[in-house]
Amino acid sequence: MTGRNFRWLGFSLFAGAGAGLLSLTSMINSAFAYGAPAVDSDPPIPFEVMGGSGLPTPSTELVDELQSLYFPSTALFPGQPTFSDVDPNALTTPEQFYPITGVNQLPLDTSVAEGLSILNETIAPSLSAGDPVDIFGASQSAVIASLEMEQLEATDPTAPASFVLIGDLMNPNGGIFERFDGLTIPSLGLDFYGATPADDFPTAIYTLEYDGYADFPRYPLDILSDLNAVEGINVVHGQYLDLTPAEVATAIQLPTSGATDTTYYLIPVNDLPLLDPVRDIPLIGNPLADLLQPDLTYLVNLGYGDPLYGYSTDAANVATPFGLFPSLSDIEMMPGLLASGAEQGIENFIGDFTGSGPNPVDLSLNSLTSLMDSSSGTTSALPDLSTALANFASDPALPLTEFADTLSSDLSTAYGTLLPTADIADAFLTALPAYDASLFLDNLSDPINAIGLPIAADMGLGILLANMETDVVATAAETILSSISP
Repeated sequence: MTGRNFRWLGFSLFAGAGAGLLSLTSMINSAFAYGAPAVDSDPPIPFEVMGGSGLPTPSTELVDELQSLYFPSTALFPGQPTFSDVDPNALTTPEQFYPITGVNQLPLDTSVAEGLSILNETIAPSLSAGDPVDIFGASQSAVIASLEMEQLEATDPTAPASFVLIGDLMNPNGGIFERFDGLTIPSLGLDFYGATPADDFPTAIYTLEYDGYADFPRYPLDILSDLNAVEGINVVHGQYLDLTPAEVATAIQLPTSGATDTTYYLIPVNDLPLLDPVRDIPLIGNPLADLLQPDLTYLVNLGYGDPLYGYSTDAANVATPFGLFPSLSDIEMMPGLLASGAEQGIENFIGDFTGSGPNPVDLSLNSLTSLMDSSSGTTSALPDLSTALANFASDPALPLTEFADTLSSDLSTAYGTLLPTADIADAFLTALPAYDASLFLDNLSDPINAIGLPIAADMGLGILLANMETDVVATAAETILSSISP
């Protein structure tokens, strides 16, 4: 895992989170879903809390924080159910994801299968006795929870189970595992499982806008939308508990079609993840990003359909795979939107320098002086010569020992880079062509889709795999640089 933050399937990023929760209206609390509210004398309802990749066992502090945020004992918003009768429990599951959590880790499909078995064993006694259980899943563990729903649908569709999911890769209209349902990448242990069931069990699913795992574009021929979604994996997917109550209160309850037991919430994001690297540029970064963002937002959003929204506005509970083109009516909106967006961008750019823009630039003397101070934050990667000479004089064999240790570490790092790189290359050379062939054969009756869908799939999945490779290389580079630092 590297500083690029590709890693939250990593639920460990939750550790320093802020507070806030949207209304959980019409879901989860078993007292609401399965009869009259519990009284104080009733036994508490088990609430199994799973972590995500990189965090097999959520800490007690984290479970307490989650309880205050996602199943509070007192309502934070009007109409919100409360959960004074639940007993949160940190459930240990593997939560490994090769190569994101390490080269010697389990692949995702194996980790998910083991996690599902553990969850089954944990909740089976309660369900067999007819007692309710609540389950919390985040990212990888949201997949585990979704597969648990599938099993219960097949074996016990009236089981008193409720679910809360965050960053769900199987989100029916946006989850990347549903967008490319049916794809398998054996070399990386990736199975694209399809959609989280929408019926039978009271469930709430929370999604941050532009989270590339849970809110992937519907039309991946829009390369800007793909790039933004993958950058959203890096910088948005780990932010669910960094939100303030005011930010969570802006969440939108998404429309659904027909009867469903699931409530879907979309939490808007103010800035495009794609522009985060631009915003990191000192002084001029925010003004440049604010200049580009209005038009770029419309171009990115077109990958979801309606250019006004960074998510699909169709029914949230309907499993929706990727497609080829947005509707003609959506495309016809673009010229007018781009014209108004250009005007807004120029206004924002100027406003940032005059103090009226969204990100006013600090042009004070102290700010400019600190930017020009190159001495801050810089260190030499080369060992101090005098220290090296002193070490050699005291123990001539010491430099050789240090060299051997460094070489061993670097060889291990090289192995940790080359093995995932080979597996990612294998995905490009075998899994994607096989998936393309299946798309082509399934759409022979429609030549446009038969040719276009494989191209669209390769566009979105290629960018996803390239991002994974970049993360692997960045991890190796960080390891090697740290090994040669004094």
